[in-house]
Amino acid sequence: MRIAALSLAGLLACSAQAAVITEELEYRVGDQTFKGYLAIDDANPGPVPGVLVVHEWWGHNDYARQRADMLAKLGYAALALDMYGDGRQASHPEQAGEFAQASLASLPQAEARFNAALALLAGDGRVDGERIAAIGYCYGGGVVLHMARSGADLDAVASFHGSLTPLAAPLLAGSQTRIAVFNGAADPMVPAEQLRAFRQEMEAAGADYLLVDYPGALHGFTNPAADQAAARFGLPLGYDRDADQDSWRQLQAFLQASLARKEE
Repeated sequence: MRIAALSLAGLLACSAQAAVITEELEYRVGDQTFKGYLAIDDANPGPVPGVLVVHEWWGHNDYARQRADMLAKLGYAALALDMYGDGRQASHPEQAGEFAQASLASLPQAEARFNAALALLAGDGRVDGERIAAIGYCYGGGVVLHMARSGADLDAVASFHGSLTPLAAPLLAGSQTRIAVFNGAADPMVPAEQLRAFRQEMEAAGADYLLVDYPGALHGFTNPAADQAAARFGLPLGYDRDADQDSWRQLQAFLQASLARKEE
């Protein structure tokens, strides 16, 4: 009987453990359909903070979804959104560049695409719509920084190996959005003068920001697929395990501090 009781207790314990569920979503902006991927721990008893994940210039691919899964395991509701439409993915850098440029050719249109996903996440009954952050990689890093600069209703944004140059106006003084930037010091796409200008922008705005510059790290340092892309296309990319792990560790502390403020 004791063995049976222990077995039952173990079964109940397993059933009570966190279980991340994922959902394929579709939403519309104007007359175009966009693909979303939501990951959430269904064991959480109440509304949880939300995090938007903006993909690299390759498009809405498995990498963005993997990051959403990782965030869900930390207790967030994570939505990997789609900035290109129809979940399009590029197979070549030229195509990726075309997709990225087209999506940003009209900043109001780009903002509408982001804000549609923001509204979708914030409006989910399992999500605390008052506590939302956004993270982005490469192209997506530039997008989330732009949304912070444009005054989007976000508690925090974090950019990983993204462009730091404003797409339009710089960050407004008094902005309440916390900002984190994780940059590769050896990334030729983010030269030293861009880094200096970003620091000056943040200081001028009185921003609450974190800037981490990883020595020797290249563009794409968080993505294990960067090495393959570098070899295949001759791009200045490279995965850096130490920088990847440290930036993810720092992101966790950053999100916890940023999204816990409204619990007080």
